[in-house]
Amino acid sequence: MVVKHVSFTQEKLQHIAIVGETGSGKTTLLKLVGGFVKPDEGEVLFEEKQIINPEDELFPGHPGIAFLSQYFELRNNYWVRDYLEMANKLAEEKAIELYRICQVDHLLQRKTDQLSGGEKQRIALARLLTTSPRLLLLDEPYSNLDAMHKRTIKQVIDDISEQLGITCILVSHDAADVLSWADKILVMQNGELIQQGTPQEVYQQPVNEYAAGLVGDYNLIDVSKAPIFGSFTSNEQLMIRPENIHVTGTGQSHIFGIAQRISFFGSYYLLEVLVEQQLIKLRANKSTFRKGELVFLSVDERNIIQLSN
Repeated sequence: MVVKHVSFTQEKLQHIAIVGETGSGKTTLLKLVGGFVKPDEGEVLFEEKQIINPEDELFPGHPGIAFLSQYFELRNNYWVRDYLEMANKLAEEKAIELYRICQVDHLLQRKTDQLSGGEKQRIALARLLTTSPRLLLLDEPYSNLDAMHKRTIKQVIDDISEQLGITCILVSHDAADVLSWADKILVMQNGELIQQGTPQEVYQQPVNEYAAGLVGDYNLIDVSKAPIFGSFTSNEQLMIRPENIHVTGTGQSHIFGIAQRISFFGSYYLLEVLVEQQLIKLRANKSTFRKGELVFLSVDERNIIQLSN
């Protein structure tokens, strides 16, 4: 993937998340930052010094930057302690603390081919961190993990930043993984950086439908099919998040529709309601509705986002 027109800065200990669909250039951008891919033009600076191009080094990459690929591998049939010690540059006390933070201290007497996928990932991460990097690059660290191991690696990543003082950049395609973690989100599309901002800015003020969909569920409103949004013209592209539409009592709103589907998601219900010719999704804390019933809705127009085409 060709990456072009990308410019951003990162402060020490700032969390940056890069999001985008498959093939948008997320991993390429991460490799450019880490010094594993040579830029055709422009420059990448780390601690105010230009990163050496991979063609000019025997072993590509910057010694102060660690890169954990989603395709990491461990050598088979090694004792975990020996495997970690092969790369370790820390004093024993600090190494033991690192293993605790990475939640692998209980695995040291196991062999590398006796580990689960999540355990192998944390071992690979701990091994990288024994070289004392100042910047950690994580390529899709939550992919292919079950819920339990996903919660564990999220906690480990938080602890790495807070307890070890390591700055992180993380690539993900799932909004739930980055909205609560990131200080800044970079949105990639077709190799270009189309938006960057805080999680709140990207979620509440996406530049287009693509960016809106990356960070959460949404309704795209066609005014011609739903004249209830009469204060907006029909040539505008409108979006509203499901949590900004509310169920009201009978007759308390002029917006109403027929329930099409009610889905339970544990902490909330997702209702799909046909309003005139427009299917609207909304969240509710509880639901006594059944398919085919009449539902009255309220919408605060201040929460309606006008997207650029």
